[in-house]
Amino acid sequence: MADTVLYEVSDGLATITLNRPEAMNALNVAAKVALRDAVRSAADDSAVRAVLLTAAGDRAFCVGQDLKEHIGLLIEDRETGSGQTMSTVREHYNPIVRALTEAAKPVVAAVNGVAAGAGFGFALAADYRIVADTAAFNTSFAGVALTADSGISWTLPRVIGPGRAADLLLFPRSISAQEAYELGIANRLVPPGELRAEAEKVARALAEGPTVAYAALKESMAYGLTHSLAETLEKEDELQTRAGSSEDHAIAVQAFVNKEKPRYLGR
Repeated sequence: MADTVLYEVSDGLATITLNRPEAMNALNVAAKVALRDAVRSAADDSAVRAVLLTAAGDRAFCVGQDLKEHIGLLIEDRETGSGQTMSTVREHYNPIVRALTEAAKPVVAAVNGVAAGAGFGFALAADYRIVADTAAFNTSFAGVALTADSGISWTLPRVIGPGRAADLLLFPRSISAQEAYELGIANRLVPPGELRAEAEKVARALAEGPTVAYAALKESMAYGLTHSLAETLEKEDELQTRAGSSEDHAIAVQAFVNKEKPRYLGR
């Protein structure tokens, strides 16, 4: 896998690290391909029970599209008429966001610095965001005459409400970590020096948890956002039946009776 993205699996936790700190982890084609492949690998690997998405350096989580590369590709498109530049949404961003949101396991984002454009979108695609208190967020898209991508038109209104999402998308600005916490974008704020340790602690706790139940919770919440109460109650019944027949549920009940801490198997 290209060194623009690092991928490691240890004790059920897949750690994916954007690794272009010199470019504020901007997404060139190589990084997008590597990130897509890493996220898909983590989502598809049954040995992986949680995912930690983070980035190298202390300035940026990801500032989105590498505009220096993008300019060259736009010029090439004009000269050749290929129109391939904007296919990155279909070929890279969409598969990345779908793999993160649809993974049958929890995804934690450790946001160490600026998260802008697609970087903001990828952070929102995670289930839980731990954010350095020096970090910042920016939708950025309208600022370069583009519309939303990386799922942000779906995730952002659901996290902060459609009115506030419209404000941030139409009038891009830097959102401090504190404001992000108040809006519900950040689940937890920590000092920069404690971010990686805290994020790993949370992600490893999830990797040791009841994976089937976590997957059902993700599916249930996503379903409930776009379906009626009656339909959601039916879905809850279906998913609770699945979780109730898991080995982890039997382990949890027995541990409760024995007054012990459960040791889940993830199945």
